[in-house]
Amino acid sequence: MAPASDTIAFQGVAGAYSDLACREKFPRLGTLPCETFADTFEAVSAGRARLAMIPIENSVAGRVADIHHLLPESGLYIVAEHFQRVHHHLLAPPGATLKGLTHVHSHVQALTQCRRMIRGLKLKAEVHGDTAGAAKEVAERGDPTQAAIASELAAEIYGLTILKRGLEDAKHNTTRFVIMARQAVDPDPHRGPVMTSFIFRVRNVPAALYKVMGGFATNGVNMLKLESYMLDGSFTSTQFYAEIEGHPKARNLRLAFEELAFFSRFVKVLGVYPEDPARRR
Repeated sequence: MAPASDTIAFQGVAGAYSDLACREKFPRLGTLPCETFADTFEAVSAGRARLAMIPIENSVAGRVADIHHLLPESGLYIVAEHFQRVHHHLLAPPGATLKGLTHVHSHVQALTQCRRMIRGLKLKAEVHGDTAGAAKEVAERGDPTQAAIASELAAEIYGLTILKRGLEDAKHNTTRFVIMARQAVDPDPHRGPVMTSFIFRVRNVPAALYKVMGGFATNGVNMLKLESYMLDGSFTSTQFYAEIEGHPKARNLRLAFEELAFFSRFVKVLGVYPEDPARRR
């Protein structure tokens, strides 16, 4: 096992798409599978891994459930982003055939992203905690009527045959990951575009959110993402997750954040990090 300083943690089992993303982004680092996102964050906080690879959204299925609740509570900082093109494959035990399949196992997002294939083959979908875990179970059962939707890496690890490649309905199918660490980074904006991620809660006054957004608009700040989610089960308590282009030290961002602070009761920067070139492709 690689030392913690040379390790990146991910949620799932070996062969998961997060594992694949770790290997593609950081080929020299060892990977550490973790059962839950909380375990993944804790592995970094406790020093068992240097970084964590966390999926945040997919171009087909949307944002990863609950992740925006977990990020602020992790105690970690976003230090980079990574865009992973997702190629889903239909895996089955050696000797299995497409005609003999009855069930397909995978994570709910992978099943969602391959609806057409599942419907076309008339398979019954079974939801699992992650894609590689589904592949591992299919391999252990050895039942030729059972298949999994997972990565080529999972096929290699668990000795499964790829019956069909590129199952995803949308060929743009891409998952965006954020890389998290115990210490924040301060990228030089002169060396390339910079992203800033933060959360905030507005004051309970009329048009507070409108005025906050006006501060970013009038200062020429490009806001790429703004999402709201409920806090503590309350219909009157909302937190916002936002991503903007630029560095907080830039004059226009400083002015926008000043206005944000005036109309907000809570602001927390989750990370300032270099923009992945894949964002512009």
